[in-house]
Amino acid sequence: MISRRDIAAVHAVIAPFLRVTPVIDIRLPGIRESVSLKLEYLQHSGSFKARGAFANLLGQTTPPALVTAASGGNHGAAVAFAAKSLGIPARIFVHGKTSAEKKARIASHGAEVEQVGEAYEDARLAAAAYAQSSGAMDIHAYDSESTLLGQGTIAREFEEQSPDLDTVMVAVGGGGLVGGIAGWYGGGIKVVGVETQGCNTLHAALAAGKPVGISPSGIAADSLGASTLGALSFPIAQAHVGESLLVSDDDVKRAQIWLWDHLRMMTEPGGAAAFAALLSGTYRPAEQERVGVVMCGANVSPAMFAELLK
Repeated sequence: MISRRDIAAVHAVIAPFLRVTPVIDIRLPGIRESVSLKLEYLQHSGSFKARGAFANLLGQTTPPALVTAASGGNHGAAVAFAAKSLGIPARIFVHGKTSAEKKARIASHGAEVEQVGEAYEDARLAAAAYAQSSGAMDIHAYDSESTLLGQGTIAREFEEQSPDLDTVMVAVGGGGLVGGIAGWYGGGIKVVGVETQGCNTLHAALAAGKPVGISPSGIAADSLGASTLGALSFPIAQAHVGESLLVSDDDVKRAQIWLWDHLRMMTEPGGAAAFAALLSGTYRPAEQERVGVVMCGANVSPAMFAELLK
């Protein structure tokens, strides 16, 4: 498993290329203590994924000549941004559920974008084949040690900014984010994984005792739509994720609307999933429990968001 020492070492390498994202404290109805939101959607490329992208690229003894990745959108944008920052060409494979907004964001960072198939696994296979034929470095969105270590740097920052937290709530797709965060905290505080009902890789894996395949669907499938939990994240989740929760698509929509109405925060569905567990009452903190939430992504088109608010 990854360790705090590993994460701290990676943080020292990638920190010059990243933003230290802020934390704000808010009040929610029915919850006595303030809730700390880490605004990781303010990270370069609009999500936490830039951390893992830089961790992969800067962890190489010799910089790669070419980079590729498979993505629902956020990872691709992060890899494209990191590659451009380091002067490396990138080719990103996305799938049919990837929004036009996310494809445009990837392209805006100078990467080639190729859409294949209807699910993340289709893009993953295409990226792997391209890497084999071209020699490009293939950066996995969630199932590589460097990716986990990069995402774990969020928890390192969050602990410094909010040292009194009892619980941290994290959205889960393929498990890179929750694996990295749980790897940092190591059971020192409670980590809660939150998924939508249609994208439940962690919930299914914990129930089965191993990663199992699912068919991703629903509002957050573009960002949380992995078909299996990452093999590297699973043992970390078994050891250090205290609870795995599911929220509905309607819960997520209500969370997005609440965040806009009260904080003028425009989040994508996956980025609002962890907060939705609190707002909906799916997770109920104890009386003096201090809860933090990682607000992980905001790559949503203004037009789609306007439809949500109608």
